[in-house]
Amino acid sequence: MTSSQQSHRARILAVDDEPRVLRLVSEILKAVRYHVTAAANGESALEMLALEQPDLVILDVLLGPGLSGYEVCRRIREFSDVAVIMLTAKAIEGDVLQGFEAGADDYLTKPFGAKELVARVDAVLRRTQRPEETITTTFRCGELEINFARHAVRVGSRTVALTRTEYALLSQLAVNANRVMSHTDLLTKVWGAEYRDDVDYLRAYVRYLRRKLEPDPANPSYIITSPGVGYMLACPS
Repeated sequence: MTSSQQSHRARILAVDDEPRVLRLVSEILKAVRYHVTAAANGESALEMLALEQPDLVILDVLLGPGLSGYEVCRRIREFSDVAVIMLTAKAIEGDVLQGFEAGADDYLTKPFGAKELVARVDAVLRRTQRPEETITTTFRCGELEINFARHAVRVGSRTVALTRTEYALLSQLAVNANRVMSHTDLLTKVWGAEYRDDVDYLRAYVRYLRRKLEPDPANPSYIITSPGVGYMLACPS
């Protein structure tokens, strides 16, 4: 059975205060054999999440009265590592970074087509449901330490909380330390081939990852930019 066939059995919770959007998302994903439930506000979404235990949440940023999408995502992260795709009306970098900060795994800009929605859902589920390799080594890069077995990251004495996608990006840079990885390689290895040309998406993730890791994010010492090429994790010899 392929990863796509396995993912089509996944359970998805769609959250949006626009009935038209909920119907659209449900119809598209049910057509490719996902099991979809829907919630019209943040409070209902949190209740359904606890009851349904979905594999993925599609969450609108601008919900109606009550909890915002960002607040719902933050509350989800207090008790669950379920994959979250946030829906946003505009792909403004500040909004995207706020979504990453809340714990989102991906974002999708409205309006979107059926193929784009399915491709994003497939890619996020492949990434988050991928079997884990058993790795027992600890990687050190200056003050940065990654325990691959525990998926734990520290900078000096400080524990750094990363989402699964942030951890996957950092891991790719770590296993290729002191070597520039191209934008295309990083996007393909971490997100999937569907994202290979989405350089702005990668830049947004790197920017937020730097905010978590770097002593001075404006002058990074770990994640170094190779202009026009990609990024490198710079470590002492």
